[in-house]
Amino acid sequence: MLQLKAVVAGYGGGSVLRGVDLECAERTITCLVGPNGAGKSTVLRVISGLLVPTEGEIRMDGEPIGGRAPDEILRRGIAQVPQSHALFPAMSVQENVLMGGYLIRRDKKLLRERLDQVKQRLPIVAERARDHAGNLSGGQRRMVEIARCLMLDPRLVLLDEPSLGLDPRGLAGVAEVVQDLGRAGTTVLLVEQNVRLGLGLATHGVVMEGGKVRLTGTAAAVRDNPEIASLYLGGKVGDPSWTSESRPPSSTGDPGSPPTA
Repeated sequence: MLQLKAVVAGYGGGSVLRGVDLECAERTITCLVGPNGAGKSTVLRVISGLLVPTEGEIRMDGEPIGGRAPDEILRRGIAQVPQSHALFPAMSVQENVLMGGYLIRRDKKLLRERLDQVKQRLPIVAERARDHAGNLSGGQRRMVEIARCLMLDPRLVLLDEPSLGLDPRGLAGVAEVVQDLGRAGTTVLLVEQNVRLGLGLATHGVVMEGGKVRLTGTAAAVRDNPEIASLYLGGKVGDPSWTSESRPPSSTGDPGSPPTA
């Protein structure tokens, strides 16, 4: 579905990505992990059109999309939920969610249908519809941000550090939403600082370091790799202190299995 080949990109003349090769199959959840500065968030930015790669290819369904404008990327079914909170605090929850339907705003019937669908998937949109977004907790804001991106019924959702700054309750809520996306057949590319959580949710894992992909495989294989366990999980393979925590807070089912529609 999505393919990056030898992608180079950066800021101010410097390269953060130094030849990234990455593939995401349809109906999978792929989690990018690695140390700070590895280029994980930059990968999402070049895919969504917020950053133009200087070298390499990015393809969606075989069609080149590298360097295309962000609105064109959106129209192709790719939506990103950014790392930093990006709601309009003085606007209501429903108004924020409707902003996600900007590209379909002229089709009022479709806009209402999408809003109803989003309310069913994420009840907080209906429950807090009239509340100002600024009054929500961190976890609630993250779920509203995801709801906003779902207004375009994307085929590929890019999630950048969705657990950042959340308490355990917020973590559990976000984990449940990501799992629901997978079960619905939406392809997800996830950047996550919480390695246990991210690999626990994902079907596939990718380890980045120094602007390159260092290791790829099933999420379970990456999680159980001895070197990865030592570097990023603070333990050893078979150590229950981390293997049991590698699953999401409210996991239902085997996170290593492919999501079902």
